[in-house]
Order: sequence, then C-alpha cells, then structure tokens
Amino acid sequence: MLDIIYWPVSAILWFWHKAFGFVFGPDSGLTWSLAVVFLVFTLRLVLYKPFVKQVRTTKQMQELQPQIKELQKKYKNDRETMAREMQKLQKEHGFNPLMGCLPVLVQVPVFLGLFHVLRSFNRTGHGWGQLGMSAYDNAHTPNYIFGVADVQSFLSARIFGAPIASFITAPTSEMQAFADWGGTPTKLNIAMVAVPLMIIAGLATHFNARASVQRQTPEAAANPQAAIMNKLSLWVFPLGVMVGGPFLMIGILIYWVANNIWTYGQQHLVFGRMEKEDEERKQKKLEQRAQNAPKPGAKPVDIRKRVQDAPAEDQASTNGTASANGTGSTNGTPKQSANKQGGGKRKPGGQQRPGNRGRANQKRKR
Repeated sequence: MLDIIYWPVSAILWFWHKAFGFVFGPDSGLTWSLAVVFLVFTLRLVLYKPFVKQVRTTKQMQELQPQIKELQKKYKNDRETMAREMQKLQKEHGFNPLMGCLPVLVQVPVFLGLFHVLRSFNRTGHGWGQLGMSAYDNAHTPNYIFGVADVQSFLSARIFGAPIASFITAPTSEMQAFADWGGTPTKLNIAMVAVPLMIIAGLATHFNARASVQRQTPEAAANPQAAIMNKLSLWVFPLGVMVGGPFLMIGILIYWVANNIWTYGQQHLVFGRMEKEDEERKQKKLEQRAQNAPKPGAKPVDIRKRVQDAPAEDQASTNGTASANGTGSTNGTPKQSANKQGGGKRKPGGQQRPGNRGRANQKRKR
C-alpha cells in the first residue's frame, strides 16, 4: 500500500549511493552514510519553498493573535459565529493554516519510507514488517530498487564496526544477517556509534526548537496552546529521541541528525532574509516620512487652513464661470435671478418698474 513512498525513497538513496560509491567505494560505510544524508538534503531542498511559506504563515499567525483573541472574547458563547469570523479574518489576510503543516506532513511519510527501506536490508527478524528470512535468502533478495549486489554491499558497510541497519536493542538472531558480510557486530560496537548520534540528535532538536521559540512575539508566546507546544518541542521531543534512540537504526539516527542540521541552517537563512525585508520596509517608511516633512527652517503649512483660505479667489472664478455658463444660480434661470434682485417687473418697452411702486400707492389710498 505504501509502495508509492518506498520506491521513490529507495530510488533517491540508490542514486546518492552510486554517486558517492565512485569516490569512496560502494561498500564503504561513509558512502552509505552520505547517501542517507543527501537523501535528507534532497527532500529538504524540494520542500524549501513550502518551508518559507510555513515560516511566513507562522509569523502572520503571531501578528493576528490580538485580533484572534478579540474574536474569541466577543464570540466565546457562539462557536459557529466565531469559526465563521475566524475564517473571514484568515481570508482577508491571505492566511492559509495548511501551509504551516505541509512540510512536516510531507517529511513524516519520507521518514517512515526510509525506516522501512533500511530495515528491509535485513529481513531475518520476526514480527511486524519482517519476513523471517534466513541470512542467505536475505543477502540474495533485492530490496525495492536495490539489486542483490547492493544488498550485500549494504550488509558489508560499517561505521566504526557497526552496520547502518543495526540498533542497540536488536536481537542476536538479526545480527546473524551480517555474519558472512564483515562479521557479526557486538552491542558495544553499535552503542559506540548510536549513543553519540542519539546525543547529537537530541541536542540538535532542542536548539532548533529554542531558535524558533526565541523568534516568537511576546503575544504568541503568552498563548496557552503555544506555551504547551514550546515546552514539548524544547524538552519532550529531544528527550523522546534519547529514549527511542536504542530502538532506532543507526541509519535513522544519521537521518535525524542531518535533518536537524539542515533545519538549523535553513532557519538561519530564511529568518535572516525576513529580518532584512522588515528592515527595508521600515527604512522605506522613514524615507517617505522624511520626504513629506517640511524642510529645515521652513514654516509648516496646514493643509486644512489652505483649503479654507483658498475659496476667496477660487470661488470668485468659480462663480464667474458658472454665471457665464448659466448654471451659477440655484434658484432658477439668470433672468429669474435678475428679476428677484431688481424686485420689479419690466414694462412693455423693456424698462424696469420700480420695485416699491405698488406699495406706495397702496399706502396713499389708505
């Protein structure tokens, strides 16, 4: 069912094994170790852009925390409305929660695929995922894209006397698979390689988490959910690597160390670029303010006062234009306006009668 993962993982591992095999030899433990390391680098390079989006999404989530808290307070008794308003807020700011989880979601199946491929080089064990083969059958059975010669090369590879597919708690019966291909390794040989890798993996996980926590805003760190996740990533996950290390193959521990090294360098690069972008935005805002500010020694001009003082000349020109166009009066046509100003009527000859003529006659009659 998971062959869609196992085959691509084995193909990438095969490619890097062939590439480094030309330099260090196909049976070298260094060749196989570098193949695992560059399998990690290949995957993380493909996921570089999603990782950048993940970082931007996390930062955006931190910036939206005050607004999210306001919505939670406002609609604490109405979950449906709160969910609808949260979706509206995320849509307005172009926030996509899935981008914050995508890199992790992709790495999980790759980790499981590598674990299965490496474990399938030794199929002499019994239990879940094992076939219970004999040492001879195991050494003469292909492993996905790896042929029989590649399987035997892997069984022969050693790192300070320890096979890459071995682990501290491995049963003695499984160690017999390596007997004809370099001898049976001892628990001490495996522990001498696995324990330092466990310590390095745990420390790398802790310091990566610390670097991420230090970049959080105070508002985001004060969030109860974020506080719990910070404690898990700082202490529980590194401790989990230490506790689970004896049950993990050396190849998986190499994968874990390489993955954390890449993460540390990638975080430093991405966050450094984002800080430069923020600094450039601040610099542009300062430059715009400097351009809009009055020059030294010049009297500041109040724009509102300028607008109030301007109509003395502008209104005269506006009224003149309106009168010429016949649209300056709001009470009627120009003739009607003139009649109202004069207060009288025109005679048949065109002369205008006095406006108070009728009123004076009326007073005389009285």
